[in-house]
Amino acid sequence: MVVKTLTGNYAVAEAVRLARVQVISAYPITPQTTIVEKLSEMIEKGELDARMIRVESEHSALAAVFGAASAGARAFTATASHGLLYMHEVVWWAAGARIPLVMAVVTRAIGPPWNIHVDHQDILDQRDSGWIIAMAQENQEVLDLTLQAFKISEDPRVYLPVMVGLEGFILSHTTAPVDVPDQKLVDEWLPPRRQPYVISPETDIVMGNIAPDEDHFMMRYSMAAAMEAAKKVIEEVDREYGEVFGRSYGGLVDCYRCDDAEYFAVIMGSWAGDAKKAADMLREEGLPVGVARIRFVRPWPREKLIELLGGAKGVIVFDRAVSMGSTGILFSEVAQTLYPMKINLKGVIAGLTGVDVGAARMKDEIHKFIKQVEEGAVYTPVEWLLPEKYAGKYPPHPKEVVARWA
Repeated sequence: MVVKTLTGNYAVAEAVRLARVQVISAYPITPQTTIVEKLSEMIEKGELDARMIRVESEHSALAAVFGAASAGARAFTATASHGLLYMHEVVWWAAGARIPLVMAVVTRAIGPPWNIHVDHQDILDQRDSGWIIAMAQENQEVLDLTLQAFKISEDPRVYLPVMVGLEGFILSHTTAPVDVPDQKLVDEWLPPRRQPYVISPETDIVMGNIAPDEDHFMMRYSMAAAMEAAKKVIEEVDREYGEVFGRSYGGLVDCYRCDDAEYFAVIMGSWAGDAKKAADMLREEGLPVGVARIRFVRPWPREKLIELLGGAKGVIVFDRAVSMGSTGILFSEVAQTLYPMKINLKGVIAGLTGVDVGAARMKDEIHKFIKQVEEGAVYTPVEWLLPEKYAGKYPPHPKEVVARWA
């Protein structure tokens, strides 16, 4: 292995190179652009034997790799924010056709107004589509998770596409030391690409026809079964990766200081580092706090969370995305998972659109939650942690903000 200083985006590109991807489609959108730029450089330098397809839109970018993967090629693309929304139709086609491929999503807020900073709304908007969806915490995991994604996607028990999420600018453009595995080891660990069928002039397979309702139903049933099977595959792949490369991440859920925890913060993405620091600070005060970091939001790690959190006194969920008119998206998933156990629950919506939260503020929120639990039963599905300069203010009238910025 060689240690390189890499941005999160370059860590993705290194993983794609190591996976010997054959077809890449490129359409630039901030903050993912440097992924496909770096891959293009690798191809021009002869470091990667792949075909780069330059397209006119994100919709075409995913359509191109969907077609290439359907023909049997290992394929990759990347996008963010409005680009992912523009792809949404093809997102469903790729999953429904059970085509293995990998796409990096550099998470970014959705407008209006225009905003190039981080939240999780874009990637979580795809959660019902049939894609496996994962989120990394730091740059090393970005590389490792991208490599794992190819093996998970192409496993015969799965055959579903995978999104690998990394946070815009916080990871995508921040440089950190990254262990880059040897190509020979990757070749031994990652087998040649497999998929259930290949479209070619030599086959009698077609795609996109109208199917009988009952057959369409069974295709959805098959996807759901593959999602459930993917839970075991994800755990296996992460464990095997650790045995070969010396790094594993807990499979579906990375649990920090969980063994003796009585209170848990549930979170996803890079700001889990802040939550872990907050837990350390609370431990110094004698409060038994752990952090359950969701690595895979699809398939949802129901059984794992029940195992980890089932005996908790309280669980607080930090969400960087919200289902308008409902709750934070992670909170709704956690609440339906833990509902039978009658655990004290609180959902905090924070950090949207790039607003910084930080360990000290998380510590205060967790501390407040613990105090609330000690004073009586708590079920708070939605609490907004506003930016500090607006703390305590009521939501503004649309004319105060929309007319100015939209």
